[in-house]
Order: sequence, then structure tokens, then C-alpha cells
Amino acid sequence: MAAAVQELQKDLEEVKQLLEQATRKRVCDALMVEQHKLETEIATKQAQQRQAEESVALPKPATIVVPVATGYTVKMNNYGWDQSDKFVKIYITLNGVHQIPAENIQVSFSERSFELLVKNLNKKNYSLTVNNLLKPVSVEGSSRKVKKDTVLVMCKKKAEHKWEYLTQVEKQSKEKEKPSFDTSDDPSAGLMNVLKKIYDEGDDEMKRTINKAWAESRDKQEKGDIDF
Repeated sequence: MAAAVQELQKDLEEVKQLLEQATRKRVCDALMVEQHKLETEIATKQAQQRQAEESVALPKPATIVVPVATGYTVKMNNYGWDQSDKFVKIYITLNGVHQIPAENIQVSFSERSFELLVKNLNKKNYSLTVNNLLKPVSVEGSSRKVKKDTVLVMCKKKAEHKWEYLTQVEKQSKEKEKPSFDTSDDPSAGLMNVLKKIYDEGDDEMKRTINKAWAESRDKQEKGDIDF
């Protein structure tokens, strides 16, 4: 993970240098798009790395378990969600859930996930786990409410920003559907494809600008003038 972040940071630095040299608007726009993409990818990988380190360092919070004599567990994956300025709200429909004891409905939270467990509802248990939430949530400020045939899980946002997606997985899935210059898993290949497209479609002045910026960037790398 650390090596991948380092490579992305090198690509980002090179894009910034090319951006400083570029004078054509189309070249600048394309490089700025690539710069934003790399910055986003670096931030995501760093967050994943921190989360992995925290999960190893910190013990999982203990959950009070209420014994259940009968039934088996049904794993759920259907839910709806919306949000307010302070909360992300997840709605889970379960017929009759409002009629069972409150202690049979448990939710455990972490900064990037939650797990719902409903026990002994019509002689069955029901569980729903949502991992890799898009942004961190406050464990202490999160809670659950029970309404008629519905469990409402309320994840308190740590920062009052709008969430475009509920999870990182959903975000990545949607972004893969968008047109992209990157045709491989190699971040450097994506950068090369962007520059090649600009070069192929550009006029002579644009090609000279890119050639000059690329040559100067390579010279600096060979001389060790670039700081990462």
C-alpha cells in the first residue's frame, strides 16, 4: 500500500511540473483533471492504510450479546438511505420489528462501518453489515431508532459534507462506469494516455510545449532536483 501511494505521489509531482510548463488551455485543463484524479486516489489509499493500521492496533468494541434459543440468521443486503446535514440515515424494512423487545435490536458502530443484528424476530435472526462507509462517522453520536416495520440506523457525520455515495465500494463502482483516459490499473499508464491524446490531437505549438515540458521534467528527475 505504501509503495503504491509513493508511486502515485511521484506521478502527481510530475503532473504538477507539466502544468507549470503548459501554456495551452486544453493542455492545462487535461492536466488539472489528472492532478485532481491522482490527489483523490492518494487520499483514498492513505485513508485505507490508516484504517487498516487502526483495525490492527485497536481491539474491536465489545457487543452485548443476548442469548437466542431458536432460529437461524438471515443476512440482509437491502436498504435505503438518505441524509441530512448531520446524519446519514439507513432504512431497513423488517415486518413486525417494532413488536419485539428493544434489547433484541443491536447496532455496533465503527468509524467506517456498522453492523445491525435483530434477534428472534419470527423465530429468525437478521443481520446487516455495511463496511467502508464513504466518510468517517462518530461512533458516540450514532444511534438507531425503531419505527413500525422499520429500523432506522443514524450515522452521525464527523464533518457536515454531502455524501454522494454511502460506501467507498459504491463510489468506485460508479466511477468505473464513467469515461476515463486510464485503460489499465497502472496510474502511470493513465497519465501517459492523457498526454498522448493531447499530443495526437494538438497542433504544432501544443506538441512543442508538451515535448519541452516533458524533456525538462526528465532532466530534473535525472539530476535529482525533484522533492517528493
